[in-house]
Amino acid sequence: MTIPDVAELLEGEPPHDQAVFATRLKRYWPDLVTGLTGAYPAHAMEMAHRLVEIAADNFRRRPADLRLLDLQRHADPQWFGHQSMLGYATYTDLFGGTLRGVGEKVDYLAELGVTYLHLMPLLKPRPGQSDGGYAVMDYRAVREDLGTVEDLRDLATTLRGRGISLTLDLVLNHVAAEHAWAVAARSGDAHHRSYFHMFADRQLPDAYERTLPEVFPDTAPGSFTFDEESSSWVWTTFNSWQWDLNWHNPDVFYEFADLILWLANLGVECLRLDAIAFLFKRMGTACQNQPEVHAITQALRTVARIAAPALVFKAEAIVGPADLAPYLGVGKHAGKVSDMAYQNSLMVQIWSALAAKDTRLFCAAMNRFPSKPVTTVWDTYLRCHDDIGWAIDDADAASVGLNGFEHRRFLADFYAGVYPMSDARGLVFQENLETGDRRISGTAASLVGIEAALGSTDETHLELAVRKLLLAYAVVLGYGGLPLIYMGDELGLVNDYEFDADPDHADDNRWVHRPKMPWDRVGRRHEPGTLEHRVYTGMRHLVAVRSALPALEASVETQVLDPVNPAVLVCLRSAPGQTMVAVHNVTPEPQSLPRWVLPVGSWAWDALTEETPLTDGPLHLEPYEVRWFVQQT
Repeated sequence: MTIPDVAELLEGEPPHDQAVFATRLKRYWPDLVTGLTGAYPAHAMEMAHRLVEIAADNFRRRPADLRLLDLQRHADPQWFGHQSMLGYATYTDLFGGTLRGVGEKVDYLAELGVTYLHLMPLLKPRPGQSDGGYAVMDYRAVREDLGTVEDLRDLATTLRGRGISLTLDLVLNHVAAEHAWAVAARSGDAHHRSYFHMFADRQLPDAYERTLPEVFPDTAPGSFTFDEESSSWVWTTFNSWQWDLNWHNPDVFYEFADLILWLANLGVECLRLDAIAFLFKRMGTACQNQPEVHAITQALRTVARIAAPALVFKAEAIVGPADLAPYLGVGKHAGKVSDMAYQNSLMVQIWSALAAKDTRLFCAAMNRFPSKPVTTVWDTYLRCHDDIGWAIDDADAASVGLNGFEHRRFLADFYAGVYPMSDARGLVFQENLETGDRRISGTAASLVGIEAALGSTDETHLELAVRKLLLAYAVVLGYGGLPLIYMGDELGLVNDYEFDADPDHADDNRWVHRPKMPWDRVGRRHEPGTLEHRVYTGMRHLVAVRSALPALEASVETQVLDPVNPAVLVCLRSAPGQTMVAVHNVTPEPQSLPRWVLPVGSWAWDALTEETPLTDGPLHLEPYEVRWFVQQT
């Protein structure tokens, strides 16, 4: 079958816009067909034509200012990988109260240097418990207390005017049990029953369960729930009220393709594809990371590239190192799947190095990663809205003389504050008694010891804790990619132990690290001597310096150098015209490093201090000190 006729699809549109659409369609048609063939071999061509119709229909509705943005992004396709990019993640209600309230706080974001704002789930969730908003009841409505769809459009416009791209979550794997599709399926509608995995008895669910891991073993054991109204067992990976969608069904794909373009037409510039690893189900597997997931994502991204190329995808794939790269695209999908993906291993290894005061595991684990496609970006982060799972690979641990199980237990103990001399103040989340797995909740400030130091009124302790927090963020900001700050980390906010006053949050201690932004304290960031000033000033300095260093552009790969002194992490970034060597003392004691370890000349300067301190002798580092040595090449 041939490429559809654009003139017919876009009749009445300006000739230049028809030409632009036709050019994109010609460019991306092979990627669309290839992606669909990988997931829907029997329906690929039929689906491709239907999806071009969906793309054209949404292109007709795309506002003129967003069509212009599409052209600007086409001229700078790596815009999201520039070293000036800085992400910020928060909940609308906790940060600004409403969408309009967030718009009123844009000056604060711009001052920090934010260019990418991720607002956590705000599409209409089910009433009551909603997994933090990830149980969506209506994808085309906004949570009532936050505002309206028009408020969302207005906010996107306001942010875009200040150079800030709006990111929203799109939950792909499941919908709320109260979603209209699920309501129709429950009532017996055959068309919508096919949107879900529904079984008359336990025969197939039991067969699947033999290889399925549990996501929330404490609160939602098992992966299937019996629905009384439909007399069916429904696939529910996360919670009984989150129904997994049947992505084997082309109609589900059509629904989401149209939804993605609708969100793009509101001005959303990035979609965080939530729970993407779980989309495709296959008997005898963990039903995660199946190859069809990458084919589906490639096809969805291609539809967006045709109709709204200013939109980019970010994969929320918290998976092992071997499974992560395919979410950016490898092999035949290279560079064609998601534009960004979370670098979860970096986050885990930062916390591990700080607890162990040793970088050897960090070096072994991070050097395992293959080079990613140069057109894609790692999202680097220290904390997010979720808990921290100790994804330490047994082979990585063994390569540096550690036992993987014991090290994971050590990290859980350390950050729960039960390990001797630990000053971390985290909470254990979802302990699995069978595997010993314990995840940790807590703000970055509480995990690095700021909360404990404030309680002890020990100024030296507080100074070291602040330096530790800034070092951790220096690794995040100096690793390349698109760094993300979780709301409040820039001020040193500690745990909110009143989270359980809300009955909808009481059984989920992750809300301990989701405090409300204390705007009465935000002004202290400009008051010397305050905690907020010390943290904010240090963070803002790192951000400003980063934005001027081409070596930190996302296409450049980071090389973690061998740990000559295990207490010191050394990372090398070699870009055309500039080399950067980042040096980090991950301990509260002074350290030194032989001069020969640093592959830069004596003319290199420290970008953080604008000094040229290198001599022929050893480099001396104060507790938790960071140096960014830069030289032009």
